[in-house]
Amino acid sequence: MELIVEQVDVWAVTIKDEPGALSRILIGLREAGADLNFVIARRSHETPGTCVVFVTPLRGDREIAAAKNMGFNVSSTMHSVSVEGPNQPGAGAVITKVLAEAGINLRGFSAAVLGTQFVLYIALDTAEDANKAIDVLNNA
Repeated sequence: MELIVEQVDVWAVTIKDEPGALSRILIGLREAGADLNFVIARRSHETPGTCVVFVTPLRGDREIAAAKNMGFNVSSTMHSVSVEGPNQPGAGAVITKVLAEAGINLRGFSAAVLGTQFVLYIALDTAEDANKAIDVLNNA
């Protein structure tokens, strides 16, 4: 399976859990020129009344400055790998099996199919694990 595998920075921010909060963040990033491939927003169970938003990628000084002004930071605890390829039944199963056989434990996994392509994001605990996952998937 032909894959595009790369390490990506995931940017995170905590926002208020209220109508329009996510929209304001996404509009601010759009106005700075961001073309996001991936967004996850979810309520924080640890801090009621807040949500955590994760986005990737942010490219260029303008996008990064806008994100920082809105409170985003690169997640230092989540090391992420983006994997893209042609959609085939069971592609996610194959990828996770290859990683498991290499002894790589996943912190998180998100995937979607768009037309004939899939994209998935793997979160790992360390940069070493992310590099190992990239090597394993590039040699699978």
